[in-house]
Amino acid sequence: MMKRREFVGSVAGAAALAWTGLGADPRPRGGAAVASLLVPMDDAQTNHLKAYGLAYAAVARGGHTEWLLNYRGGSFLVPDEPAVRRAATLAGVAVESPSDADVVAIRGTIEQNNMDAIPLEKAPRVAIYSPPFAAPWDDAVTMALQYAEIPFTRVWDPEVLGGRLTDFDWLHLHHEDFTGQYSKFYLLYSGAQWLRDMMQENQAAARQLGVPTVPALKKAVARRIRSYVEGGGFLFAMCTATETLELALAAHDVDIAAAYADGTPMDPDADAKLDWSQAMGCHDAHLVIEPAVAAFSDIDGHQVNNPGRRQPLGAFELFNFSAKIDPVPAMLVQCHRQVIPDFYGITSSFTRRTLKNADIVLAEEPGAPWVKYIHGDLGRGTWTYLGGHDPEDPQHQVYNPPTDLSLHQTSPGYRLILNNVLFPAARKRELKT
Repeated sequence: MMKRREFVGSVAGAAALAWTGLGADPRPRGGAAVASLLVPMDDAQTNHLKAYGLAYAAVARGGHTEWLLNYRGGSFLVPDEPAVRRAATLAGVAVESPSDADVVAIRGTIEQNNMDAIPLEKAPRVAIYSPPFAAPWDDAVTMALQYAEIPFTRVWDPEVLGGRLTDFDWLHLHHEDFTGQYSKFYLLYSGAQWLRDMMQENQAAARQLGVPTVPALKKAVARRIRSYVEGGGFLFAMCTATETLELALAAHDVDIAAAYADGTPMDPDADAKLDWSQAMGCHDAHLVIEPAVAAFSDIDGHQVNNPGRRQPLGAFELFNFSAKIDPVPAMLVQCHRQVIPDFYGITSSFTRRTLKNADIVLAEEPGAPWVKYIHGDLGRGTWTYLGGHDPEDPQHQVYNPPTDLSLHQTSPGYRLILNNVLFPAARKRELKT
């Protein structure tokens, strides 16, 4: 398994060291120095979210692009080409035109401070795990990718169990309930047509794939996702998908889904039967076994759907990592704000007690018994969890209208999502088949 401090040296061998050195000359062999545009990501930037799409497109075209960690909010150096300038103008992205001397000065600043310049080599192939039926609420990652104009492919249970995940470098999990309980929405929305459609689609998928129940189907999907990460995939999940993926992985040999149709309670001994060695980021959580309570376990610190246990929203703080020693977590927290207002989701946060020792906490609410943003390694890949549903809709509810990101172009919370999309570009890896 690659250690984080070995990351830079593995990006492109000796070439990576040249790019990060003082006064490095971005010069093709036998050619003149390549002019660069600086895409600032501090408060000088007018559209942070579109800036990620600009950087992604530059990488996809094969132009030399660098991520300047901890330099002006995590800025980018992209090729100074007409296509890039035109795209920046159309997207409303602020760019600057540094001279060769300015670039040398930037590299000197980076060399002498807690900063680094990471080459972005390969545009990641992006997949979103999302059901084919349209839910009546939005998915923040889908909206972020669409707004930033970063291409992606939708996959669901048939594609996952059919082995399609190896076609992709990066996978996001839609706010899915991997326990197979439909997020316990039947408690409040039992008559809603969208819920009936959701249940029918999941049941049909289970029959099509030869799996006896929806909970059994979701556990099989969870295991494939874990294998994807072990083989070198990058996983990012938010909201319900984080907690319920962990529970589904731990529940390898036990049914943790209450039979809500007839009120049958969950096995009261289910806690003792969970195998936490199979989970990625959590351990020793206690299940919510009451079918009438729309919560899953004590992994979530806020318990927004557990009556009497709703915790008030505060703010969370990003950790400041060493860009040269820990470039992966440093990439994941690049932002122009260190303190970000919190936001709810069915799973809003992760209790410290349930975190595995190897987990890296990326953001926390100081003094609280929970954290907001965590990351870890598994095999050749990584997983990252961000609690909450929508960074710009703190009290998000079913039937709320989708967030209009054109009104939140500088959103620090949405930047965390897009950091996750872009960081796989920093190194090339082949997935195991």
